Amino acid sequence: MAEILIVEDELSINELIRKNLNLTGHHCTQAFDGLSAVSLLENRKFDLMVLDIMLPGLNGYQVLENACGIPTIFLTAKSELADKLKGLTMGADDYLTKPFQMLELTARVEAVLRRTKKAELEFTLGSMKYDFERHQVFLDGVVTECTPKEYELLEVLIRNRNIALSREKLLDMVWGYDFEGGTRTVDVHIQRLRHKLHLENHIKTVYKLGYRLEVLE
Repeated sequence: MAEILIVEDELSINELIRKNLNLTGHHCTQAFDGLSAVSLLENRKFDLMVLDIMLPGLNGYQVLENACGIPTIFLTAKSELADKLKGLTMGADDYLTKPFQMLELTARVEAVLRRTKKAELEFTLGSMKYDFERHQVFLDGVVTECTPKEYELLEVLIRNRNIALSREKLLDMVWGYDFEGGTRTVDVHIQRLRHKLHLENHIKTVYKLGYRLEVLE
């Protein structure tokens, strides 16, 4: 779990980000203007900041100057190359333009956390443990062999736990957009994971959509 500061003045967007990052296992603190963000940065320790540029009080660039090197993802309506270059030159780790997909934001958050060594190293659910660094799955402490695609699918479900993912999205994230097989491939691999790792009560079928790894945290 990472401590994440969300700095976004639009309440609905701020809350949407908070809910989704909470669902994926992180703890979030919210700020709605630049001055509040700087105050929080001075008094709290954060692993990552999601930062809008256009803010009341102090803008995102000014907030970043007070971030003391905290990994930062700029989230903004500004899409001009000059704005992106300025943010990245100042030390931002990534840049996402509104409107955005929450799955893309959560993926970028995990990527930045991995680069900064703040991402979770392992995940435990019931008798199963997944080691992210070694790409190994343990069941009751014993290594359980999985195929490469089973590993990838399990990791996607874990990274996006408690979020409903369509079969098409899972197919794209695990097999790639150019995969010629159908969504039945996803169903087959889901059934294997359920049986092999005793996850029948955790990998839920979402009616007419896809699947969700349900975790009570």
